[in-house]
Amino acid sequence: MRSTTRTPVLALLAVAPLLATLAGCSTILPLEPADDAANPACADVIVRLPDTVAGLDIRETNAQGTAAWGEPANVLVRCGVAVPDPTAALACVTAPENGIDWLRDDSDAPNFVFTTYGRDPAVQVIIDSDGDPDVEGDEVSGLDALTELAGAVSQITAERFCVALSDAPAPTATPTPAAESE
Repeated sequence: MRSTTRTPVLALLAVAPLLATLAGCSTILPLEPADDAANPACADVIVRLPDTVAGLDIRETNAQGTAAWGEPANVLVRCGVAVPDPTAALACVTAPENGIDWLRDDSDAPNFVFTTYGRDPAVQVIIDSDGDPDVEGDEVSGLDALTELAGAVSQITAERFCVALSDAPAPTATPTPAAESE
């Protein structure tokens, strides 16, 4: 039987495209998992996330219950964050296309933090609406991103909903005790 050196060369040529593909991949994005990231409902959300959000490609993250899109990451998702209590401090936004309620924190604009309201576990979406300053037209619309994430987020059933102040029941008058006469 004749020995040949072509077999290792052919094997190397077959592996070369795979190595080139791996070298072109972006780095894994380090994120902190939320306290309840191991909740099975978070797994239902994460496996249903879209490959693109606001035109940005999904990236690999290193933490359970997280996802990211863009290079640099302009959209981040963390499932299993603390379920927010009712609040008047943050605006509650209901996405008209899908009815998901979000509490919006815009205290760090142009970064916006949206947290689902009335769902347990809660999902948090952090959006850098400015995008990459070096790329023209790279802004991210918060409403577009939330709409694209709705299919995954809706896997967690809503237990409560946002209400406007006008929807809240009017306080009932409490009778004041009459002065006792002696």
